[in-house]
Amino acid sequence: MKFATLKNQTRDGLLVVVNRAMTRCIAVPAIANTMQHLLDHWAHCAPLLEAVYRDLNQGVIEGVEFEPSHCESPLPRAFHWADGSAYVNHVELVRKARGAEIPESFWTDPLMYQGGSDTFIGPTDDIEFASEEWGIDFEAEVAVITDDVPMGCSEQQAGASVRLLMLVNDVSLRNLIPAELAKGFGFYQSKPSSSFSPVAITPDELGESWRDSKVHLPLRSSYNHQPFGYPNAGQDMTFSFAKLIQHAAKTRRLSAGTIIGSGTVSNKQGTDFGTAITEGGVGYSCIAEIRMIETIRDGKPTTSFMRFGDTIKIEMLDEQGNSLFGAIQQKVVEKR
Repeated sequence: MKFATLKNQTRDGLLVVVNRAMTRCIAVPAIANTMQHLLDHWAHCAPLLEAVYRDLNQGVIEGVEFEPSHCESPLPRAFHWADGSAYVNHVELVRKARGAEIPESFWTDPLMYQGGSDTFIGPTDDIEFASEEWGIDFEAEVAVITDDVPMGCSEQQAGASVRLLMLVNDVSLRNLIPAELAKGFGFYQSKPSSSFSPVAITPDELGESWRDSKVHLPLRSSYNHQPFGYPNAGQDMTFSFAKLIQHAAKTRRLSAGTIIGSGTVSNKQGTDFGTAITEGGVGYSCIAEIRMIETIRDGKPTTSFMRFGDTIKIEMLDEQGNSLFGAIQQKVVEKR
């Protein structure tokens, strides 16, 4: 199934079922008015919505035109948003660029931080900041939304808790990160509101591309309308979503509607750290990675972070070239 949340006069928007082609949608207030209600009552609501989804795909229900620009993030706000760093290649790059070795534990114990989840940016809304000097960057990721997860769950229980998947732009302010981390309390100002794809989908929509709790498809980023990266989200993913969820639930229960991110999708591509598209590789999912490679190779970075007016598009296509989640399409603008 595919779902979206349309903007209305409420904080949590209006849940709609979206057809597979993402051309039509229909509200289902008699079943679930919001995405959170659906997640809270999944066992009851999901079978009813399966029938609506089938009829919408077959044309039995006409619905209305689906327009991504009318969408909030599938969950406009969430009780819990935690972002992992499943691609250790990305972590290794960050540390190597500042002359530090990666601890062996990073290969067995995932990094994770809890981000702000009270406000998310709509998938086609502008990204507003007061200053370019903060080091504005995008991060293309995949995320899952869970059902209730018990504390101390097994990896199998964690994997079975996945209800929906989305794409993420985990916006980062790179020039604010060092001072925050130096305080020893982690990210806050440097990790502002994130944005998610217009559509959230159930794992079965991915077919054979969803296996081992990983999405085995390229995640495509276009920066200022030019291809920037298309690394495969299932490749070089050291920690599956099941392992990330299990990690998050080690000392607490997770409630239905918890969002767990993969971290920046990153492939080694047969080299030490990956290769740009212009050099024949699959590129990158954030500007920071190419700056780190420039630092390692040349002693200093030359690629700038995002400027006002810059655009980013993040999308994932199935093997037939069809968009699975719709696209995150955003412009960075100056907040006035």
